[in-house]
Amino acid sequence: MLDCIIKGGTVIDGTGQPGVRCDVGIRDGKVAALGKITESARNVIDADGLIVAPGFIDVHTHYDAQIMWDPAATPSSLHGVTTIIGGNCGFTIAPVTEKSFDYVMRMLSRVEGLPVESLETGLDLRWKTFKDWLALLDGNVSINTAFLVGHSTIRRLVMGEQWQDKASPEQIKQMSTIVAESVRGGAFGFSSSWAEAHADHHGDEVPSRYADKAELVALAGTLRPFPGTVLEFIPTITPVFPDKAADVMAEMSAAAQRFLNWNLLQVGPGQDKETNKSRLGASDRAAKQGGEVVALTLPVPQQLRLNLLNPPLSFNHLPTWRETLALPVKERTAAFKDPDTRRRMAEDVAGDVKRIAHSFAEMTVESLASPKLQHLAGRLISDIAKERKCTALEAFLDIAVEDDLQTGFRTPRGSDDAESWKLRAEYWRDPRVIIGGSDAGAHLDVSASFCFATEFIGPIVRDRKLITLEEAIHQMTDRPARRFGLKGRGRIVDGYQADIVIFDAATVNNDKIVIRGDLPAGGSRLYADAIGIKKVLVNGVVIVDDGKLTGATPGTVLRSGRDTVTTGRAAAQAAE
Repeated sequence: MLDCIIKGGTVIDGTGQPGVRCDVGIRDGKVAALGKITESARNVIDADGLIVAPGFIDVHTHYDAQIMWDPAATPSSLHGVTTIIGGNCGFTIAPVTEKSFDYVMRMLSRVEGLPVESLETGLDLRWKTFKDWLALLDGNVSINTAFLVGHSTIRRLVMGEQWQDKASPEQIKQMSTIVAESVRGGAFGFSSSWAEAHADHHGDEVPSRYADKAELVALAGTLRPFPGTVLEFIPTITPVFPDKAADVMAEMSAAAQRFLNWNLLQVGPGQDKETNKSRLGASDRAAKQGGEVVALTLPVPQQLRLNLLNPPLSFNHLPTWRETLALPVKERTAAFKDPDTRRRMAEDVAGDVKRIAHSFAEMTVESLASPKLQHLAGRLISDIAKERKCTALEAFLDIAVEDDLQTGFRTPRGSDDAESWKLRAEYWRDPRVIIGGSDAGAHLDVSASFCFATEFIGPIVRDRKLITLEEAIHQMTDRPARRFGLKGRGRIVDGYQADIVIFDAATVNNDKIVIRGDLPAGGSRLYADAIGIKKVLVNGVVIVDDGKLTGATPGTVLRSGRDTVTTGRAAAQAAE
């Protein structure tokens, strides 16, 4: 007897092949039969008129903290995601000591947009090593989870209060030992960041940004003896990669003999076809040096929601902004009123050669706390500035101050013209690019990229017709599974794990983005339900039923080596 049969759906198996109407039989958490199934089963799911596909794999998340109080990693699981990879950008909650944990927690609060009160309430520090932390998750997660070990966390652990110094050979050796211990304990690999936007709660650069190339290459090389591991790195946020950014990724990958993925290749202001040639050129450069570098790209345009009470990372590369946003709220508000500070903030924006800072004139006032300011809701900053006879930046700051910094502003949606969409489609198919970069679990009050999967297989595929549904599913299932070496996942084929999403192709989409106050200690976050996702199964068990969590926790805490194989250039060389 089978445990479950999914009957009558159109199975798109993840390989890119056309969908086929057939049944799927599941036994012991795996796909056990495909075709017209007559065998009996304990549970039968009617999928007539629906698509049956492998669960989506989100390779760049920050669910490290949230998974401790939210086993389903919502809302990602509601949108069909069955496997997540976290621990990116050098930020992890393990390994730690009692001395390093407070800094790590507050650093995470700043760079990942998590309320510190939620972290203080939701994390109880029952672990020190990476192995011990993963053990706490075993049997307590609804979806499959994997985590890299983060450089900033390790550097702060080893170097203590001197983490802004150049690491000595002995300190690099200690960090390498911890990386190796973490990988033996199940870490998927190693992550780090040189991104200019990554600043801690003091406004200082995060620990990994003080590391030189020699330190990064040494730590990356620690992975070489460990099969099934990967590297992740944020080299810069500049539109054109400097030579040192491309070189360090190539050398890290070559030293580890593992592929390295970097975040984020986008289409929009500052990232057009010409500037992205430089970024993608890092892959070609790495190949010549014996490395393997792949870019992550979101298939949807980004749109941010931001306020100055819980400031985003978007302005951290601008000195005056970074210093001001790190101030306590009372002092921050006073600084925003100060003419000299405003002048220097304006100079920072005017001199932003990286073209990263937002266009204030194009922002919309999305929400306000003060009843007296409600008449501004839904209006463009440029129009308000004209009425007030001031610049857009001045209007932006004035409104925020008048609203006790609680105003929610919305940036314009990324490039939405036909040419930009054509370019995105080129990147989806480029072997130097893989779909990812949602940052789900971070930037909780800023970004709703967690729902990229349903927007991609919904309106983008359905309305724009730039890619077939079969190819879109392949890009979010089998391709990342093979690229990251996940054993037995990413396809609906005999013997593979039954990670499956069942959805209505005619209606699948994201629901309205709202603010929910459901974090520990009453913290809030952006949230969106899914439309058209009927059921989500992980290892053969239903975890989402018609948009609702079932409470089941069948997810596997994936560990490198045990649940992965080495892929790419290193695997090919080993086979020769």
